[in-house]
Amino acid sequence: MAAKLSVLDIDAQIEKLRERRRSLIVKSAERFAKAATKSGLAEMEIADEEVDRIFEEIAARFRKEGKKGVAGTSASTRRPADNGAGTPQAVSSDG
Repeated sequence: MAAKLSVLDIDAQIEKLRERRRSLIVKSAERFAKAATKSGLAEMEIADEEVDRIFEEIAARFRKEGKKGVAGTSASTRRPADNGAGTPQAVSSDG
């Protein structure tokens, strides 16, 4: 028979999970910050609302791909053909 957990045990587990959640959020933020810095996005002055909209579009793109079941394809074959809008090459490089 399994031993009953005390309220203190449950509170300790909750705190561990909260810490784990914080850690995952920090790692995710660091990952995206690194990508933004590497691509030059971190240097650009883009309004927060525009950044939010862009990330929503990216998330929607990958959510749609996940539903199609393209797990076996490589990253290069999953990329949809586009007109270059929003790519680093399409962004002005005048300074």
